[in-house]
Amino acid sequence: MTQPQDILQFCPKCGSANFVFDGSKSFKCASCHFHFFINSACAVAAVIVNNRGEILLTRRAFEPEKGKLDLPGGFVDPMERAEESVIREIKEELNLDVVSLEYIASFPNEYIFSGFSVYTTDLGFLCQVKSFDNMHAKDDISGFEFIALDKIDYSEISSDSIRNIIMAYEKLI
Repeated sequence: MTQPQDILQFCPKCGSANFVFDGSKSFKCASCHFHFFINSACAVAAVIVNNRGEILLTRRAFEPEKGKLDLPGGFVDPMERAEESVIREIKEELNLDVVSLEYIASFPNEYIFSGFSVYTTDLGFLCQVKSFDNMHAKDDISGFEFIALDKIDYSEISSDSIRNIIMAYEKLI
């Protein structure tokens, strides 16, 4: 009941109830002919590792998956480059300054927010930060911890895409 075809009933342009789902990935309004596509939003996730090789994982402060482990990151703002988004999100969530980043991989995700399925393409980046000295949890995370890769409980990870990004990083090292 979170799928767009179950939630969207009216054309966002004219308000008509003649807003028909094509059975795949778009709606078309029979009244004003507005064509609305269900596209993937872009999100970023940062793999940050300390000098012991442990990965920095955060705890989600809000639903979905409140309390679960996650990689720091978030949605890319309109007209923002993914690289800029990683830098901004890491500063907002952890007060860390990213000094370098390298693309790892991307994975699809379904993010259910307010009872609605938001489809994302989650881009993973390996990031180095200037220092961990002033790190603190803020924004939408409740805490953080460094965990050795072989000690990660993957059942505690918030989504398949984040699990996949961590596993893609493991294959690189």
